[in-house]
This record gives sequence, C-alpha cells and structure tokens, in this order.
Amino acid sequence: MSLKIRGWRKIATWVFWAVLGLFILIFLIRVVSFENSYYDEKEGSERAAAVQNDAPDDLDETEPTEEVVEQYNVPPDRPRYLTVEKLGIKNARVLAMGVNTRGELDTPNNIFDVGWYNGSGKPGQGGTMIIDGHNGGPTKQGVFKRLPELSYGDILKVERGDGVIFNYKVVENNEISLSDSDNYMATAANSPEEGVESLTLISCTGEWSQQRQTYLSRQFVRAVIVQD
Repeated sequence: MSLKIRGWRKIATWVFWAVLGLFILIFLIRVVSFENSYYDEKEGSERAAAVQNDAPDDLDETEPTEEVVEQYNVPPDRPRYLTVEKLGIKNARVLAMGVNTRGELDTPNNIFDVGWYNGSGKPGQGGTMIIDGHNGGPTKQGVFKRLPELSYGDILKVERGDGVIFNYKVVENNEISLSDSDNYMATAANSPEEGVESLTLISCTGEWSQQRQTYLSRQFVRAVIVQD
C-alpha cells in the first residue's frame, strides 16, 4: 500500500506543476497578445510628446538666451546662424556635426540648435549645405517642428562666421518615407538646380511608430541661393 500512496503523490505533484506551467504559459501569451494589439492600435497615431527617433530623454530643452546666442562664434567660412522668418526661427545656432555610430547624420543635443553636416558644403562656396534639426524633445517642440509648412519661394537665411548673410529660396519641400529616406539622401546632397549653390534642411516628421520608436517619414527642404 505504501508504494501505491507514494506513486499517487508523484502523480499529483506532476499534475500540479503541469497545471501551473500551463497557467503561466497562458498568462504570458495573453500579455504579449495585449501588448501587440495595443501597439497595433496606436501605430501611426501622433505622439503626445514630440520626441525624435534619435532623441533620448536627456535632450536639452533649454532655449538659449539672446546673450548666449550673440556670444556664439564659428570660423569665418562656416555657417553660424540659421534664420527662417516664416517659422519663427531667428538666429538658431548652427553646430558642426558628423555622423553617429549608425552612420546617420548626427543632431545637436539642444532642440533649439541645428546641425551642419561638416562633410557638406559651406555658405558662399558653391556646394550644397546640409542642415538638420530636431522635430522635438521629451516635452517641447523642436526647431524644425514646423518644417513642413515651408513652400516655394520662402527664404532661408544663413549667416556665416564672418557676418556675411546668404539667402536661399525654397524650391522643394518633400516628405519622404523612412524606408526611402536613405536613398533620397543622394538627391538631398546635391542642388535641385545644376551648378547652383543650395541648402537642404532635414528633420523627422509624419506619424509616430510606437513599435519602431521613430517617426515614419523625413522632411527634406531644398533651396537654392538667391543671386544678387
């Protein structure tokens, strides 16, 4: 009899752990299913906080004072300030930037600054300048939040380190899907008018993807220098 009792206890223990394991498995499946359905429901919706795909929570949202902006200096041949009156951008500091560890254009840490890709052209030298900026930070809109509003003929102003100001007229403003944006960079890095100096502004835009943690489009504004 004792052998049969011990056998029954083994069976009961096995059944207990099997039921418990099945319960845990079902619970995990329900959690994953709920999470996926939630993200699918939110996919493509506007994000409440205007955070950029490469914008960590420690982005600086402190707007520089006029004194700080006035004291900002760069070498004479480099872009110092960007002004876009239509968007309310006045003397945004232009910081020289390279590429990040993913091979993408880097952006300034402050959402009110813009970044000049140091491998692109310089103002007044006939090439194509590439300048990018943040759509937003954790709680505030960034310098290029309203970039989609620019249209043909709008003026972008770049002040060089030596104080000379160059005007550029917008000729194109395109929203490019994230999947096509890398290929479009070859176009953005060249002038829309052959042989004419140009300026390209870039930022994130479009709908927010919770799953991919990025906006699903990039905004490209292309402008050509206004000849005196």
